[in-house]
Amino acid sequence: MRTANSIRFSSNRADFFSTLNRRVNDYFKNNNISRYANAEMKVKTVFMYSLYFVPYILLLTGTVVNGWAMWGLAAVMGFGIAGIGLSVMHDANHGAYSNKSWVNNMMGYSLNVIGAGAFNWKVQHNVLHHTYTNIHDVDEDISPRGILRMTPHSAYKAIHKFQYLYAWFFYGLMTIVWVFHKDFARLTRYQKDGMVKKQKANVVAEWIILIATKTIYFVYILVIPMVVMDITWWQWLIGFATAHYIAGFILAVIFQPAHVIDGSEFPLPDDQGNMENSWAIHQLHTTTNFANKNRLLSWYVGGLNFQVEHHLFPNVCHVHYRHISKIVKATAEEFGLPYKAEPTFRGALLGHAKLLKELGKRPAPGFVLASAQ
Repeated sequence: MRTANSIRFSSNRADFFSTLNRRVNDYFKNNNISRYANAEMKVKTVFMYSLYFVPYILLLTGTVVNGWAMWGLAAVMGFGIAGIGLSVMHDANHGAYSNKSWVNNMMGYSLNVIGAGAFNWKVQHNVLHHTYTNIHDVDEDISPRGILRMTPHSAYKAIHKFQYLYAWFFYGLMTIVWVFHKDFARLTRYQKDGMVKKQKANVVAEWIILIATKTIYFVYILVIPMVVMDITWWQWLIGFATAHYIAGFILAVIFQPAHVIDGSEFPLPDDQGNMENSWAIHQLHTTTNFANKNRLLSWYVGGLNFQVEHHLFPNVCHVHYRHISKIVKATAEEFGLPYKAEPTFRGALLGHAKLLKELGKRPAPGFVLASAQ
């Protein structure tokens, strides 16, 4: 099984990214624009937090007591969870929200506020996914998950034949798994494989933060409602499951089509761990934009439908992606490189389903798994 430390990107055609980087920097400099959050971003931050906490307060204060209306507020909280994750936490944990690290750290803990762990996310997402995008055994976003097969290099199971049908149900469980299991499992694994040390983090401190914030989360999301509200345990469970199912589904259908879609590439290093392309060109081959003209979708999902721009410039706040996308596309075309984009969100979802169906086919005889090579 390969590891991140064993992989090296090529230095070939480094002029592409140096040229692109200079042009993007010139855009901000010549227009006297900060690459960090602007007024629009700050307003959005307030909106996303309100989308989550206003329904919570309405439920807690007994302002809404009708059962169906309470269920509806729980659903709205689900949109708030996803909105905070996509539009606030994401930028902050990339260091793109502010030029002040303490602001990024504070806003990054938005993830802990909604039940997950910021440190684990930064290792899994910033380090492993953004560096080794779509590389089997390293990018945890496409790593083998038993019931889902996200790469042609993963082990095949007969049940995968139907994954293009059932994957959508399991996507909704994403944040529920984060809350109860994944954070603990990942921190344990990152501690064992040295990733915590590599990030120059204190493992004891990270465990304390994770346990403390999980405790605070369950106090305000479970204990207080059960004490203050006139509800049964199963009513609480329905509301909790509804909020997180909606959040998990939204997050999955935004992130998955960006890298697991018809036309996606899953490059592997050679026997010495060398990749064919440079890091920046690798991102172009493994990343796809979608629905770039859909302003409402782009606003809600934190510009992550501009996934190419995000992967090349993760330290730029997403409110600027639409503008620099013209520069990225033109430069890629100038260098004869791919700039993958699906015109509509519906098309992206269909493309994702198509690849899931393709990956659900039994590999041809003689196929050798990458991890066994």
